[in-house]
Amino acid sequence: MKLAVVGVTGMVGEVMRKVLEERNFKISEFIPVASERSVGKKVTFKNQEHTIVSLESAVNMKPDVALFSAGGNTSLEWAPKFAEAGTTVIDNSSAWRMDHSKKLVVPEINAKELSKDDKIIANPNCSTIQMVMALAPLHNKYKIKRIVVSTYQSISGTGVKAVKQLENELAGIKGEMAYPYPINKNAIPHCDVFEENGYTKEEMKLVRETQKILDDKTIAVTATAVRIPTAGGHSEAVNVEFENDFDLSEVRQMLSETDGVTVQDNVDVNTYPMPLYANGKDDVFVGRIRRDGSQTNTLNMWIVSDNLRKGAATNTVQIAEYLVDNNLV
Repeated sequence: MKLAVVGVTGMVGEVMRKVLEERNFKISEFIPVASERSVGKKVTFKNQEHTIVSLESAVNMKPDVALFSAGGNTSLEWAPKFAEAGTTVIDNSSAWRMDHSKKLVVPEINAKELSKDDKIIANPNCSTIQMVMALAPLHNKYKIKRIVVSTYQSISGTGVKAVKQLENELAGIKGEMAYPYPINKNAIPHCDVFEENGYTKEEMKLVRETQKILDDKTIAVTATAVRIPTAGGHSEAVNVEFENDFDLSEVRQMLSETDGVTVQDNVDVNTYPMPLYANGKDDVFVGRIRRDGSQTNTLNMWIVSDNLRKGAATNTVQIAEYLVDNNLV
């Protein structure tokens, strides 16, 4: 198994390396790939140093699998070149997610759709992954009509520049700004760029990707995405209306039995999900599970997950594991 990580020096690329090590993913040759300015530098993987190579060199090395986290433009240009060389690409950018010919995969939900013919596979957006992980089993049982979601997203979702901005602000240092405003002691209702409809791309990802992953375009979704000064994970307040009524104890039981989901829901002892707990973990944490008293068949939940792990690197590695386990590469 020859495996390449494209964007190996980025925040998600670093976590990909860590997750591959932790999960003991079997690799015969590790190929670290980054931009030209990083070519020739060294990265450590499984206690061994590896030399970073260029995209062109990596294509010629014909890896079996390439995990991409190098931005949409890089993915659009280079993923097809890797695919033509016989490599299966699992892409973490938004480049291929809404392409009708590409699968958008959360392994616990829809990995069974994958086949050997899928040479470019899209990894969903971080905020979408954690939400559908909690909603998929409930959709199967009660049928979702409408989702209203407000997100409280970590600065790590923006990248190194945003983390540095917060560090500078905390230290009282003037530096480069990732956001149009200070993030310390602030909440910015602006994740990604605004579209013509007044919603941001991040908000519309929650709409479009949820419908694609759950394979149901009748699900109505409306979202507000907010950036807050946390570094350990994304949080979401989710209000979901079902076609059919539900029992709260059954909801908790179903979520407790869902792979990759941990229920933290005991308000008597102040137990509920928080980024502080989710940081560095792979599960999606669900709590504050309660009925919406303002209308029928409607549920409120609070969902938290580490956006760099399950929201990005871990989900990507899980897709690769599924491909290997099922002889699809």
